[in-house]
Amino acid sequence: MHWLDNLGEKVSRRLAHHSSRRSFLNGLGKVMVASAALLPVLPVARAGNTPKLTGLDPNEIPEDEFNSCDYWRHCAVDGFLCSCCGGTASSCPPGTTASPISWVGTCHNPYDGKDYLVSYHDCCGKTACNRCACVSQTRERPGYEFFLHNDVNWCMANENSTFHCTASVLVGLAKN
Repeated sequence: MHWLDNLGEKVSRRLAHHSSRRSFLNGLGKVMVASAALLPVLPVARAGNTPKLTGLDPNEIPEDEFNSCDYWRHCAVDGFLCSCCGGTASSCPPGTTASPISWVGTCHNPYDGKDYLVSYHDCCGKTACNRCACVSQTRERPGYEFFLHNDVNWCMANENSTFHCTASVLVGLAKN
């Protein structure tokens, strides 16, 4: 058994002599960068917890204003408005389901002078509505800030990933 101890000591000393903490940290850094590159290909959870799309309405607004891209709560929307496609400004049309993931924006309500946090949910399961197309890039962030970027098919988390329209759900007042 003494020869096994000698061999282990010899190998350990040689390894310690030919490597350093820097080389270990260098290798660890390479592994971390390589694993970070794999993160975007990880699957999205397809949980059955589809969000209920409800929103608070601080003011009585005429229904036709919801169908306008200039309506204040559509400040960061990119898609077809669900209010033109059989749903409402904050709910999906029948036959579609809301994506459990969304992007967010902060929109200014000119009626009460306050800023609101708005969650934009793609409604999925039918072909594109092709009515009331809005493309707003107000305060849009680059694609690497994924949750603030609106040029993504957020239906990728649904069983049926076909995009139909986008609902704008008021979450609450934005904090300053």
